[in-house]
Amino acid sequence: MNRDIKELQRQIGITFRKTELLKQAFTHSSYVNEHRIAGHKDNERLEFLGDAVLELTVSEFLYDSYPGRSEGELTKLRASIVCEPSLVTFAEDLDFGAFVLLGKGEELTGGRSRPALLADVFESFVGALYLDQGIDVVKGFLKKHVFTKISSEGKLLVIDYKTQLQEHTQHHNMGSLEYRIVNERGPAHEREFVAEVYMDVELLGTGAGRSKKEAEQQAAAQALLKLNVTIQR
Repeated sequence: MNRDIKELQRQIGITFRKTELLKQAFTHSSYVNEHRIAGHKDNERLEFLGDAVLELTVSEFLYDSYPGRSEGELTKLRASIVCEPSLVTFAEDLDFGAFVLLGKGEELTGGRSRPALLADVFESFVGALYLDQGIDVVKGFLKKHVFTKISSEGKLLVIDYKTQLQEHTQHHNMGSLEYRIVNERGPAHEREFVAEVYMDVELLGTGAGRSKKEAEQQAAAQALLKLNVTIQR
């Protein structure tokens, strides 16, 4: 079930002047096709715009931050930041999937967590934010949620504890892993999720975070510590 668009604005700390733009950014084509509400638009055009805004703002950030890098190096760095896996990470960290308006078929087939959909929603949001607030607010948003995750070498600071745990348990034939969201707590604008990770029936770790993904990552990190696995950074 999607969460309220007002809650999203509280969560990101930005109030839109035109909330219809924000709603459009989180409206999938399957929802429009199913409901056929007059004037209701999907997010595909905003995705097109957001892609261009991301290219520009990320390019400017890299140009200013890495004066010693060549054009080819900057191009590769930009590609690693605006590629689908990175955009999915940014969207998941903000729990954007919970706010998407989907058709029933798309919902039933797991569309809310589909990588391509999440990447598109992140681009659409950036496009909507640009139209509503301008380029400076977009830069401020990216500085907080994207640029802080880029190292001094220009690489994304993404530590994937879940993958490390999966590789370790598979390598040692230890059993299958299962993640469960066991609690949601706090007010809407400061929501915190609690996750547990099990290996078969054994509880390996518990973690908390501002998004479900972050909570699962923290649970995986605790599991790695319990198993005495050296965490790769």
